[in-house]
Amino acid sequence: MDPLAALLDGPRAHGAFLLRSVLRPPWSLRIEDRAPLTLVALVTGDAWIVPDHGTPSRLVAGDVAIVRGPEPYLFADDPATPPQAVILPGQECRTPDGGHLTDLVDTGVRTWGSPADGKARDAAGAGTSARATAEASPQTSGGTSAETNTGTGAQASGGTSGETNTRTSGEATRTDGGTNPETVLLTGTYPAVGEVSRRLLAALPHVLVVRADEWDSPLVPLLAEEIGRDVPGQEAVLDRLLDLLLIAALRTWFARPDAAAPAWYRAHEDAVVGQALRLLQDRPDRPWTVAALAAGTGVSRAALARRFTGTVGEPPMAYLAAWRLALAADLLRQQPDTTIGAIARQVGYGSSFALSAAFKREYGRSPQQYRARVPA
Repeated sequence: MDPLAALLDGPRAHGAFLLRSVLRPPWSLRIEDRAPLTLVALVTGDAWIVPDHGTPSRLVAGDVAIVRGPEPYLFADDPATPPQAVILPGQECRTPDGGHLTDLVDTGVRTWGSPADGKARDAAGAGTSARATAEASPQTSGGTSAETNTGTGAQASGGTSGETNTRTSGEATRTDGGTNPETVLLTGTYPAVGEVSRRLLAALPHVLVVRADEWDSPLVPLLAEEIGRDVPGQEAVLDRLLDLLLIAALRTWFARPDAAAPAWYRAHEDAVVGQALRLLQDRPDRPWTVAALAAGTGVSRAALARRFTGTVGEPPMAYLAAWRLALAADLLRQQPDTTIGAIARQVGYGSSFALSAAFKREYGRSPQQYRARVPA
């Protein structure tokens, strides 16, 4: 399994959440949920994403933004619009002064945002707007859907005036009879990632944007169409579509000449090094040596060591050691009933003692402490 594929295993296993937001300007959301990974796709309209430290980016229909946490950011119709809501850890939605949110409510299946009649809900029902939508939604992969709101329910608006009078899953609707346009966006928030995923996420900027004209993908309109459906098995469909959109957007971004893709990602394009990486990643349990790896790639040991180190930036065995420990870290939490010895064998260590010694050197705590989430 390569790191880009492994990125999806951890978040999906721990629960990724999806929500559609329909917002009318002026709107502005301060995102402080500390989610490690959030994807936002604009279906209609436009919006601004403004990191605390970084350059603001304007998004238009068809654009996809990927945000790497946990740093906070602003999502708004205009960078100058003051925040009307703050999305906090635990996916709690509040006003900037800590009060109940009254002007953003649930408006349909997996849908949240400005009320259809343009009027805010009274305070009695206010605090549940985004959270209630997610919790009532069938789209949960391992937690409450409210987690999507933090990264999404709170993110969108500002766009186009060509909406129709009937809202469909991929189309903004004019319901208030006014002139304000709506922005429709889809947000998926991954509330947890594993150690394998962190190797990839560390290579990403805080915010990356894939423009609509950079790729020809049916995934955004397909996701927009599917998100409003409430039928058996729909959560599985939406999970897969969100994962597909994420990996497709990352591959498109990494393909840019200026993307500064990590060395181990670019190395997959090298016939010899790419094969060596696949062998190590697919079979970490094997007793690999440079000689065995060279035999598997059809080159000499010296040639492999030189080529691998020059392309990836570290020797083959150093890469393998880090890969094994990252896999072990993820397995410790994904398989809480599996013994340390069994996990050690899965990732290529001969005993639980050997894994524990290497693990503590890398992570500053034993496998048992890591599994129990004891701080380092």
